[in-house]
Amino acid sequence: MYSAPCYEDAVRQFHAVELKWLRQYPRELASWRADLPVLLTFYKYPQDIWQAIYTTNAIERTVKEIRKRLYPMNSVPNIDAAEKIAYLVASDYNERWSKRIIRGFGMETTKDAFEKMYRERYGE
Repeated sequence: MYSAPCYEDAVRQFHAVELKWLRQYPRELASWRADLPVLLTFYKYPQDIWQAIYTTNAIERTVKEIRKRLYPMNSVPNIDAAEKIAYLVASDYNERWSKRIIRGFGMETTKDAFEKMYRERYGE
């Protein structure tokens, strides 16, 4: 579904997956069906940034780093100490990522598309 060229094709591909797997995974597919418009929201944005929107790599990497920092300590004295470590890791990533341009977002076509979307939404 995520590699479909447009929203309509993604919906068709979901229905094909649903036909094939509904008996084996009824709850999962019912959940996807209920949230399909939300799951496919990225199709409203420029194609150059779709992957950056639907992927969770950055989130997974951050969580992995937090676990990596907490695990060697075996026991953290209290929840405040654990939260502080998580905060410091997240702050470090935020600082590094604030200087990085995410794939697709630096392109002029993407910037133009976002400006157009902004003007349409807010009338400026």
